[in-house]
Amino acid sequence: MNLDWVKVFFAAFFEVFWVIGLKHADSFWTWAGTAVAIYVSFYALIAAGKKLPVGTVYAVFVGLGTAGTVLSEILFFNEPVKITKLVLIGLLLIGVIGLKLVTKEKESEGVEG
Repeated sequence: MNLDWVKVFFAAFFEVFWVIGLKHADSFWTWAGTAVAIYVSFYALIAAGKKLPVGTVYAVFVGLGTAGTVLSEILFFNEPVKITKLVLIGLLLIGVIGLKLVTKEKESEGVEG
């Protein structure tokens, strides 16, 4: 895995924080943290999209962010656990891993600019 894919995973990690922040922020500091997470997340996403196929990058970003958000809500905010939800998240992650595996690094270089 090259550094550009690490940026995608980093962006998805911060996506979880800002999505949760949009729902749970209730003070200046939690909103400020949400804003920082949005900035970091999109900065890393845009940086990765300069070298990798944008469609694949975005699909992986959203898939991992969605899975992370759902799991975080279950683990930290007492969201009800439904087996159907977990199975669907598993299928989503399989699709994300599949997209990453079929993306060829050489063909994916973007235009520098």
